[in-house]
Amino acid sequence: MHESDAAPQRIALIGAPIEVGTHEPGALMGPAALRTAGLVRTLRDLGHAVEDRGDIAPTGLAPGATGLPAVAAWAQALSEAVEAALDAGAVPLAAGGDHSLSLGSVDGAMRHCARTGRPLMVLWLDAHADFNTLETSPSGNVHGMPLAALCGEPGFAALFRQPAPPPLDPRRVHLFGLRSVDAGERALVRARKVGVTDMREIDEFGVVAPLRRVLERAAEAGAHLHVSFDIDFLDPSIAPAVGTAVPGGATFREAHLIMEMLHDCGLVGSLDVVELNPFLDERGRSARVLVELVASLFGRRILDRPSSPEPLPAEQAARG
Repeated sequence: MHESDAAPQRIALIGAPIEVGTHEPGALMGPAALRTAGLVRTLRDLGHAVEDRGDIAPTGLAPGATGLPAVAAWAQALSEAVEAALDAGAVPLAAGGDHSLSLGSVDGAMRHCARTGRPLMVLWLDAHADFNTLETSPSGNVHGMPLAALCGEPGFAALFRQPAPPPLDPRRVHLFGLRSVDAGERALVRARKVGVTDMREIDEFGVVAPLRRVLERAAEAGAHLHVSFDIDFLDPSIAPAVGTAVPGGATFREAHLIMEMLHDCGLVGSLDVVELNPFLDERGRSARVLVELVASLFGRRILDRPSSPEPLPAEQAARG
């Protein structure tokens, strides 16, 4: 692999060992697994200044606490950490942890963007829509609800720091890789006009054209792009360490291409990597895949891509 020639960035790694949003144990080990798989070293080898800020730990939360109050404590702690990292000029990388952590990471990015006057767009790389409410969720697991909460659906106000910024505009959210949607959230996604690229569209057209449209829209708006990357976006044959595996996900090459395009667009200002459950992994395989993909997002590539074709050597040109 070719190391990055991109401008070095400041990256704040924030561990979010959250599993209060799911009934499947093991996601709290995700941050440690990503570190063990070499996440910090890999990003530093690309020339970035990486500050590992350790794992967040909500204050006043009783051990073993569950339910919405526990989710709120984690979300508010992570929101503060992400907002502080952005205010300091760093790119926060929230390593989880179940997807309820995005309640905090996106909220922190929303607060920073509201203060700086920059629009926020969210790219949700996930097999699921995560747009359930307390009424529509079949399981009651909050990791299937963060987008509904962030977009202002009723019943979630207590999850956020007060005063809260205006809710996230659902039209500034794009679900990419969708292939498993509950009936109740399907109706909400349609009603709220959330952008969707499902796996049927990817099968028909590939990842480039749909993603390019999303990125062009973000560029036109001058947006801060928050990327929330759930490991179940990938096909479980590639990354089995997830409690909500859905067959038919993105291939390894498709995922790398997406990450390379995200790097090239220059708009990604914050990132989540969620739902890694090392208890379900095969000898660290999924964690290593995620590190490779994060490295691509931050500029690692196989070869440089010149802006114009390189001239052939004279001998080859004569043969051609």
